Amino acid sequence: MSGSNHHKQEQNIGHLTRNTIALILAGGRGSRLVNMTDWRAKPAVPFGGKFRIIDFPLSNCVNSGIRKIGILTQYKADSLIRHIQQGWGFMRGEFGEYVDLMPAQQRHGEDSWYKGTADAIYQNIDILRTRKPKHILILAGDHIYKMDYGAMLADHIEKNADLTIGCLEVSLEEATAFGVMDVDSNRRVKAFIEKPEHPPVMPGRTDTALASMGIYIFNADFLFEQLQKDADTVGSTNDFGKDIIPAVIDKYIVNAYPFLDLQSGEQSYWRDVGTIDAYWSANMELIGVNPGMNLYDNTWPIWTHQEQTPPAKFVFDDDDRRGLAVDSMVSGGCVISGAQVKHSLLFSNVRVNSYTNVQDSIILPQVNIGRHCRITKAIIEKGCDIPEGTIIGEDRAEDERRFHVSHGGVVLVTPDMLGQKLHYVR
Repeated sequence: MSGSNHHKQEQNIGHLTRNTIALILAGGRGSRLVNMTDWRAKPAVPFGGKFRIIDFPLSNCVNSGIRKIGILTQYKADSLIRHIQQGWGFMRGEFGEYVDLMPAQQRHGEDSWYKGTADAIYQNIDILRTRKPKHILILAGDHIYKMDYGAMLADHIEKNADLTIGCLEVSLEEATAFGVMDVDSNRRVKAFIEKPEHPPVMPGRTDTALASMGIYIFNADFLFEQLQKDADTVGSTNDFGKDIIPAVIDKYIVNAYPFLDLQSGEQSYWRDVGTIDAYWSANMELIGVNPGMNLYDNTWPIWTHQEQTPPAKFVFDDDDRRGLAVDSMVSGGCVISGAQVKHSLLFSNVRVNSYTNVQDSIILPQVNIGRHCRITKAIIEKGCDIPEGTIIGEDRAEDERRFHVSHGGVVLVTPDMLGQKLHYVR
């Protein structure tokens, strides 16, 4: 592509993103994360040492040039709201930029809660109409990935689509847990099947299916029309995957957009961190030498709110009392005082005291770990004060008696389990 053509394409994508509103569905209960969502919505769960899960789709929007963003909140949203107010207030209203919080507020009918993903958008349809977007990008607020939505918008326009669905290439075995697209050779969607027992394969492939990422681009007027139709349909569950998408496939142009690395053509990094095991694994991946999610990529920064903390500190250098961390990520404000941390991820303001060993673990903010502890393959929730001599991750039966142990053997420890009634976890 010549330089002038490339510049014109960038200008065109910039025009598309400026006339797009992104809506992030962030009201989910996240019950598969068990006690981690006792006091916060899933998108507000900390991730990666200093971030929250919702920072990833939000950063994707900003990095893609989409700066009109609505966040639809519902379940235990206080922690999420505070994070957005503290970390995402840099948009310039005078340029038409915003990150708006859109709670369930009985705008249509007397039902206070959003009844489904489509109903969440429908309940705000009057607000959206007044803002006159050309396109609406709908995102889940609880996945970890980097994606240029501008490229997906350009594909949507090029294909003259009414709806474009972001897709992952997954194995047929994995596909049974997703909504799966049956597509033709031009990526036109012929059918959308929720959690199929026998998933349809991609054209030209024998072992791969296209699974929905829960990312949708709609032409705005088309979306408003379909939301109204769905709201008027008796018995609808008001859900995009179950109701809206199957109803429009035959009459309108619905396209699949595979989420692939532009250079290699391979499936790009995407993680659903909806279970304790998946959450632990995705955080552990970050510690690797060449992780699929590179947090040190200056070309695609992940934005967040981070409180001001002093540098991490490692103290004592005696043979039996040496403060060190190996193959680990350690955030600001941490003090490793005569303790050893291996292959672990420490969030901000964690203190690990003398003669303690922490391995293969995730330690959330403001945790204090006493002396002579051994902690292995654990997630220690925010605000825990681990008593001296505590052993976690060595005796499953003992761990199950006191804490939550996942199917994969990850031990989740919360203040409540320790008898420390903080009543909330921000």
